[in-house]
Amino acid sequence: MRIGLLTDGGYPYATGESRLWCDRLVRGLAHHDFDIYALSRSAQQEDQGWIELPPQVQRVRSAPLWAPEDDGRSHARRERKRFAGHFKELAAAVCGSDGSGFADGLYGLAELAREHGGLYAALRSELAVRILESACRAPGTRRALHTATVPDYLAFTDQLERALRPLSLDWYGSDSLGAVDLCHATSGGSAALPGLLAKRFFGVPLLVTEYGVQLRAHYLAASEEAGSASAPVRALLATFHGLLAAEVYRQASVITPGNAHARRWQERCGAEPARLRTVYPGMEAARFTEVGEREFDGDPHTLVWVGRIEPAKDLIALLHAFAEVRREEPDARLRILGAPARGPEATTYLAHCRALAAQLFPDEAASAHAVGDNPVSFEEIGGPEAPELADAYAAGAVIVLSSVVEGFPISLVEAMFCGRATVSTDVGAVVEVIGGTGLVVPPRNPRALADACLALMRDPERRERLGAAARARALELFTVEQNLAAFHGIYLELLSHSSPSRDTDADPLPFATPAEAHVPGHWTGPRARPAWADTAALAVTATPGAPDA
Repeated sequence: MRIGLLTDGGYPYATGESRLWCDRLVRGLAHHDFDIYALSRSAQQEDQGWIELPPQVQRVRSAPLWAPEDDGRSHARRERKRFAGHFKELAAAVCGSDGSGFADGLYGLAELAREHGGLYAALRSELAVRILESACRAPGTRRALHTATVPDYLAFTDQLERALRPLSLDWYGSDSLGAVDLCHATSGGSAALPGLLAKRFFGVPLLVTEYGVQLRAHYLAASEEAGSASAPVRALLATFHGLLAAEVYRQASVITPGNAHARRWQERCGAEPARLRTVYPGMEAARFTEVGEREFDGDPHTLVWVGRIEPAKDLIALLHAFAEVRREEPDARLRILGAPARGPEATTYLAHCRALAAQLFPDEAASAHAVGDNPVSFEEIGGPEAPELADAYAAGAVIVLSSVVEGFPISLVEAMFCGRATVSTDVGAVVEVIGGTGLVVPPRNPRALADACLALMRDPERRERLGAAARARALELFTVEQNLAAFHGIYLELLSHSSPSRDTDADPLPFATPAEAHVPGHWTGPRARPAWADTAALAVTATPGAPDA
């Protein structure tokens, strides 16, 4: 089977959130051929290059979403008229209350771009701004759009052109996406747009996997950047991404959320429950086997936090909770282990956390002649104290997750593979992942977090019981093997349901045509048997001495 794998900001680049699970998928399903269609998000990502690709990757096509892609074409009068009609449909859907006409406008623009190009210039033209202005001022539009001004229209059309840039790619030929048996989009949004067009132009079935719902990510990003965009622009972008998500879910043959939390978001956006199949991310369990199977040899007074240091992880609440723990257990320690901070926001947040830890826990010394020490340590994975990720989880008795926003909690699953008891906040898919094998408390509640940590620190038998149950659950649900088996079955199912007449030059699907179809005559309808059968029956009847029928 030939799979068109559609990615956005991840595989096959060396950086990106979908890189690891896509690489495991491609390597694990070695009996399939993969064509990679990748959208890159930055010049830095492209400069870092690709990871080493396995031989089953037949080709890689890439396109940047971070740089303008003007094909140098402009529309003649007829094409401008077509563009105006299709863009009016899309703008009316984005500005209106029911979203009708969005799909017609989207596919109309795609067909225009495929036939004549010029979509980059058209979307940034004065004509597009005038159409958008008319749509925002039309009767029945939402109140938030009534105050939109020309800078708002320009800002939105700029963002819209970037989001629709995949429509102008040269991927939609019979020798590219038209030649694959199945399109597998590794996320919604822009990554799924080529899959929508492959289905539209060639009838290629579409599979969409979302381990983090793109629409939810857009809403979170919009709330963080509320000061940089006006209310009308945020409203227009939110509606556009919502309508695009609904169209992707409507056209996808199967949608595979990574957890029930993502599934609920997809259902709210219009995904049919019958098309949803939860497939948990597959994670490597082998590197945690040694820690998970050996007797506990860590420090029973140590709490461990592992992850990427950023505001959503709410280390501030964790530090305040640890202050409560120290009042009850003076020997307690907290180790915060993470990857090196990247970007100004993460660096600033890490500095703020260090300053708070120094304020809450001044360096302490056992005597007047001893060196002071802080019970909270900030360490990097790969350093001398934790050279491997498994060493980080092995260092303590309880693993803590304090997030206020979380999708699929990878660090929690890794702790479960290591057989460690966990205390987590009730966000994202945490409860679904834990399944009763750890303690869960409300987010932004340091007192509850401290009480749960103290309960496990003081009860080693309970810790051991929960850790063993957590490891058994993780090995059953979250391994690479279960992930590969699920996608292999979905691939075969979608291929068996696809039309055998989609590509006349390709070899026919096995058993796509019933064997009796090759026998002359009619086997259904008024004539239930071929003509030669009737002739044979008459000959038998006319034979002298033959018995009566």
